[in-house]
Amino acid sequence: MTDGMTRNTAGALEYLTADGMVAAGGVSHGFTTRSGGVSRGIYQSLNLGIHRGDSPDAVGRNFELICSVLGMDPRRLVFSKQVHEDTVRLVTEEDAGKGLSRPTDYTADALITRERNLPLVIFSADCVPILLYDPVSRSIGAVHSGWRGTALGIVSRAIKAMGSEFGARPEDILAAVGPAICGDCYETDGDVPEALRASLGGTIEPFLRPAGDKWHVDLKGINAHLMRLAGITPEHITLSEECTACSPQRYWSHRVTRGQRGSQAAFIQLL
Repeated sequence: MTDGMTRNTAGALEYLTADGMVAAGGVSHGFTTRSGGVSRGIYQSLNLGIHRGDSPDAVGRNFELICSVLGMDPRRLVFSKQVHEDTVRLVTEEDAGKGLSRPTDYTADALITRERNLPLVIFSADCVPILLYDPVSRSIGAVHSGWRGTALGIVSRAIKAMGSEFGARPEDILAAVGPAICGDCYETDGDVPEALRASLGGTIEPFLRPAGDKWHVDLKGINAHLMRLAGITPEHITLSEECTACSPQRYWSHRVTRGQRGSQAAFIQLL
């Protein structure tokens, strides 16, 4: 159990769900862990990264396993080429299958839709995965926010896009921040906090901590702060306490493995 999240198991599979989204109903979602897949070697066992060097057959089977639990059709999954920028992609029925079934022909670090039974998927292995759900306008979003995306305000842009495209009001949106690297583990040089300050201003100072000539940066905290500034009710933000770098046996961590890794994924679908 994490703060506002429940750890679910189905056989060997283990994944997290946000209690608020479960209570609201009308949506299926989940944040995966490393557990319950068929991948071997350094990718053991639930690797969902399709370009990490793992066997394509194993990755495909891993998607089948998690989709069967989440009630999603793996043939309709929608991925994105994540490039640490601020593009928000409006996903339509024409994008169904741009993941496992068809090539992804666009780049974006956030996906939004109001189409039913069209699962949005983003990948992470230290970066911050964020799921958004507005039960009033019946719209959803999935956001990948590394430090560059955080500096560019990718989650704020996704919230704004849900408003302009679907009429979603921030106060109605439920947000879930999944497992990501914590501020204690995320040590950087000074260029990262400098870029964050330059873009986001002094209100993020509480999430930056000096450590000699290095800095510790709380990306989960900054993204939750940006969501509050965008108008999401604090009580509607679920923030996982799980750290990918603190728990490398449970989660993929790019930093811990020095890039020799698989990926976890965050899924969300309107029912």
